[in-house]
Amino acid sequence: MKRKKNNISMNRREFNKSLITLAAGAPFFSSGELFSEILTKSEKSDRRNERSTMTYRKLGRTNFMCSRLVFGCGAALVGGKAVHLLDRAFESGINYFDCGSETYYKGNETSFAPFLKANRKNIWVTSKAMVDDSDDSKLDIPINLDQAKAASEKWTKLLDQSLKALQTEYIDAYLLMNIRNPSFITSEEVYKAFLDAKSAGKVGHFGFSTHKNAKKVLEAAITTKWFDIAMPGITPAGWYDWSTKNIEKDAPSLSSLRSLLNQARDSGIGLIGMKTVRLMAPLSSLGKGDETVFNGYYGKKLMESPLNSFQRAYAYILENGLDVVNADMQNFTHLEENIVAAATSKKYFK
Repeated sequence: MKRKKNNISMNRREFNKSLITLAAGAPFFSSGELFSEILTKSEKSDRRNERSTMTYRKLGRTNFMCSRLVFGCGAALVGGKAVHLLDRAFESGINYFDCGSETYYKGNETSFAPFLKANRKNIWVTSKAMVDDSDDSKLDIPINLDQAKAASEKWTKLLDQSLKALQTEYIDAYLLMNIRNPSFITSEEVYKAFLDAKSAGKVGHFGFSTHKNAKKVLEAAITTKWFDIAMPGITPAGWYDWSTKNIEKDAPSLSSLRSLLNQARDSGIGLIGMKTVRLMAPLSSLGKGDETVFNGYYGKKLMESPLNSFQRAYAYILENGLDVVNADMQNFTHLEENIVAAATSKKYFK
């Protein structure tokens, strides 16, 4: 996703210098203190590529200690255009990389495969399959058995295609992409497809993304106890609707959604915010071009912070109910800005 240009893109030397500065100015990353709020002695955590320049949060029942910034590979790696950022992201402590089926994001998994091969033991990798073709006027009409079987078969087929493109036999999680109709979430046929794939050693965890009708989709997931990860389109103003490219009509603000988000987390679901700054993006990137759109939701401390408008949005959702945030980053400047937002968000909400 493009943003308005404010500086020449950062080169590698400048980027590395910024990470050193960040680490030096972040005393709350000291050993033992980093995870004190989110782990108990009885939990066995899955730790990968932890660095002093990033903060981490346990991702639901997976016990994976996830960097609070997730590298969104889908659009960024189409055609291999942002592959040069992967090593820098890894050096900063990002340990979660999220792809998408190549039926939607052409070539992103193939472009990611060499990096995955080089770093497999130190990163968490997911991808997603689009199976929900519901018409917007029929989102509350339950799918029938034939539709459920078709969805489960498509998910399985796309999983195999993703594994082939990624040149791996196993992926940490494979998600249902852009679910709008809650009955896909509660379908036993779809869940069985995941269980079969897990038994075959192809996938470890199950999840979904949702960018429309998110409240009902998330509520359905909570009732099943089947899902480990949820990626809702969410902003400081509430749910983001991909169909309208705007905030969902009559949606409550993020602060009013805390109870539901807490219910999801209590059920074992790790919450990954996405599409958080899409509304602020230029018109050329399917945004509205208004970088002040969320300012009314922020407190004085955040508004007076050195963070820019995009960083403030990410920091806000990280401190208001989301475990981590998934960001589309296509140049060094955006990558560095988002690292700073994820690593320092807490200091603006004390």
